[in-house]
Amino acid sequence: MLGLPIELWYLIALVVFVSLFFIVLKRPMYEVMTLSFIFVIVISGSYDKFWTSLLYPSTSSLFYAIFAFLVVAVIFDSTKVVHHIIQFMLSVVGRFRGGAGYVSLLGSTFMASLSGTGPGNVAATGVFTIPTMKKAKYPAPLAATVEMSASMLGNIIPPSGIVILTYGILNELQPEAISLNSWMVAAYGVGFWFFVQRWLTLWVLCKVYKVEPIQTDLLPKFSDTFKVSWPALLLPLIIFLPLFADAQFKDLIVDRIGENGSQAFSSSVLMFTPGLAGAYAIWIGRKHIPERQFQLRFLFNVFRESLLKVVPISVTIYMAYATSQIFVAMKMEEVVREWFISLDLSLGLLIVILPIFFALLGMILPGSAQIAILGGAMIAAFSALGGDATLFAALLPAMTGALEGMTPPLALGLFVAMGIAGSSFKETTKLAVVWIIFHLLLSMILLTGLLPIFGL
Repeated sequence: MLGLPIELWYLIALVVFVSLFFIVLKRPMYEVMTLSFIFVIVISGSYDKFWTSLLYPSTSSLFYAIFAFLVVAVIFDSTKVVHHIIQFMLSVVGRFRGGAGYVSLLGSTFMASLSGTGPGNVAATGVFTIPTMKKAKYPAPLAATVEMSASMLGNIIPPSGIVILTYGILNELQPEAISLNSWMVAAYGVGFWFFVQRWLTLWVLCKVYKVEPIQTDLLPKFSDTFKVSWPALLLPLIIFLPLFADAQFKDLIVDRIGENGSQAFSSSVLMFTPGLAGAYAIWIGRKHIPERQFQLRFLFNVFRESLLKVVPISVTIYMAYATSQIFVAMKMEEVVREWFISLDLSLGLLIVILPIFFALLGMILPGSAQIAILGGAMIAAFSALGGDATLFAALLPAMTGALEGMTPPLALGLFVAMGIAGSSFKETTKLAVVWIIFHLLLSMILLTGLLPIFGL
């Protein structure tokens, strides 16, 4: 029909199905993705793939790593670790023009990378950062969009789940392309460039809106905050260094324990890291734990209260991953690759089109769903036209997960920030478009390979 393969019509039907249930019927995304799995099975007649696809995510260490980091993010919040980090950053940059915005950029990006949910992070940290920005004379729309862009940036920085999900899809297409922990280091490299872009955008907007520094009497003292917060400042290193070491010393590890041993070691590092970080957070945050609740009772209460936060996200990712397996069985990546080749597009044109395409898709679909449904096919198509498949895959989270909460009508991150800031829809959306445009431009530049990405 209309020159499109039947597999692409299945994909279009799925997009319509998800849009109907999520936007029109306003069902939660974990429910929508569960129904989507069944929907794809039925319309494609892939009944024989039901159990193998449904059980596939449970056999992947990547899914368990995602779940572990989601749980650890709850521990960080309960032990006030993130609060200490934000207070420290406020004491460092609060005295500069627009300093409160830089605190939001640093703190919210860090916290969102742990939780893997940009809109949820807007709600969690925005209640602190947005009022602080408004006290520093930020216009409400600017305060809202700064928090929105910072929280959505966290979606693409490890250990965010969407980064790990993307690796799983790339690894199925090209198993030898890159090791898991090298991939994580490269994701930090991608995140670095987008962090610089947001920093520069914020600097320009602070000039335009003539934002002033935070009043001195509202700033925490550096010496006091450092004395209290320095243990929390080591937490990012505890998460990053094991992944970095595994990536940098891969050849040595392979020489000692072989290729299979190296892969098992990498999976173990990925699983071990959140446990180590969580244990460290509990230790340094023990003063904030009721005396009689330290140890098992405290952890039990934390995990019990986290169910409504962790389980819906985990189910969404699990079912998106399962749904992707049905398309893998259909050889969707080959179908889309051949279709793109038949269009006779140049690689340069594809570099311009794809980021815009994903931005438009982000108006109705969350990033995890975009990657699960289209990731493998788009990676294959980009590679077939002469592009670097690993580079494209590394930028997929930035083109999907970072934009999903910024582009209306799905812009959950934007709407949550607007609610906290009390800003108008029209003015806030105008500013959101500014952040989106610069994000898209950087995505296109990075896809050309003109800027080096550490780890690739």
